[in-house]
Amino acid sequence: MQLRELLLARAVSAREVVEAHLEQIYRVNPVLNALITLTAERALERASELDTAMVRNGAVGPLHGIPVAHKDLVEVKGVRTTYGSPLFADYVPDHDAAVVERMARAGAVSLGKTNTPEFGAGSQTFNQVFGATRNPYDPAKTAGGSSGGAAAALASGMVTLADGSDMGGSLRNPASFCNVVGFRPTPGVVSEWPSGSSWVAYSVSGPMGRRVEDAALLLSVLAGDDPRAPLSLSVDGGIFAPPLQADVGSVRVAWSRNLGELAVTKAVTQVLEGSGRPAMLGLGWEVEEIEPDFTGADEAFRTWRFWSHALELGELLQAHHDAFKADLAWDIECGLGLSGTDLQRAEKLRAQVYDRVQRLLCDYDVLACPVSPVPPFSVELPWVTEIDGAPQHTYLDWMRFAYFITVTGLPAVSVPCGFTEDGLPVGMQLVGRPRGDLRLLEIARAFEESAGAWLRRPPDAPLRDRAAETRCDRPAP
Repeated sequence: MQLRELLLARAVSAREVVEAHLEQIYRVNPVLNALITLTAERALERASELDTAMVRNGAVGPLHGIPVAHKDLVEVKGVRTTYGSPLFADYVPDHDAAVVERMARAGAVSLGKTNTPEFGAGSQTFNQVFGATRNPYDPAKTAGGSSGGAAAALASGMVTLADGSDMGGSLRNPASFCNVVGFRPTPGVVSEWPSGSSWVAYSVSGPMGRRVEDAALLLSVLAGDDPRAPLSLSVDGGIFAPPLQADVGSVRVAWSRNLGELAVTKAVTQVLEGSGRPAMLGLGWEVEEIEPDFTGADEAFRTWRFWSHALELGELLQAHHDAFKADLAWDIECGLGLSGTDLQRAEKLRAQVYDRVQRLLCDYDVLACPVSPVPPFSVELPWVTEIDGAPQHTYLDWMRFAYFITVTGLPAVSVPCGFTEDGLPVGMQLVGRPRGDLRLLEIARAFEESAGAWLRRPPDAPLRDRAAETRCDRPAP
């Protein structure tokens, strides 16, 4: 990361870096609505403290002076944390979540909170508290979700790194929509604390960045054991620290257009076939077309998702039903109606899916497939209702490419791949072997370089023009 090198060389100060990022926030955030709680004064004070400490002590943390932001599902002590819900519109935690603690200890400077849908439910970022987040490549489109605020902030240069979380694609989907990197690690690599369902290994926290090595740098800080998180793994985060230099000259790729059965738009297929496949072949990789068997993945995922949402939010829904959006209320009510037999069946199905996919990956280094079946869609549309004529009946249906992979528990990453004819980003999803997080990052870095899509930054004109229309140069407090 060039910015890190400049900070370590003292070519720029942490305060100068924060001031520059704040100016970018003031310029584009009124359009994008990515950062919804800005902690400017706190960030400037923190940056000045880091500059002083560097002069006195020399030694600094791996994220020294790097501007970051935290998803609004993540508790930050003394900073409003709403979970995208009107029920928590004024909630201010008295503690930091584990990911916030680790980033702060590493020297990061938090600029505030990024927008998320209500309780992180759905891959379109909008809520009753702050409204919708827009896509930097086309403000009329969504940034995806649920880490949509983080992805939009990264793509538009408001922050350098961001944390996110992912149950059904919430790191990967917005990364694909905003031409950045979203890495879903193996469950347990990043400790989940606090959590209302700490024994359920579906939702994970992970890093987002504009480049693969940026995400790897953040993962090196986030990874590691935490006794407060019972599923956390004893991982040495240092293994993920850049540079990622392992040889990736001989890679076998299992390339899947539709994971065996899923609808996907021609626009997405054209980008993945026209840019992604040639990028892999250009590296000398062996690419074989396959369509894996994900039978049972849909039922397994939905059952455990419904159950975990009922566990965490069931009592709140029963007390404040009208405060929930209809899709999330339906989700929770489905969970409240589950039986023990339903959970038994879901777990058997999940085991079968995992067994089939991990056996497939004995013969391949990585599975490559779409992240999302559609490119970014209208920000006014809550969720995709049809894909090339195939109806999508619930707000979950169109997210299957991401959440089928969630069921396996395998590490996965969305890497910038290319653009549609309309100039909208499309990411490639790469899925690694069991606990193969480091190797997957190395493969993703090579693909990123070959595809070159990361070089295409958001156009300035749409943001500038819309900012002028708002007559506002500062974000809402």
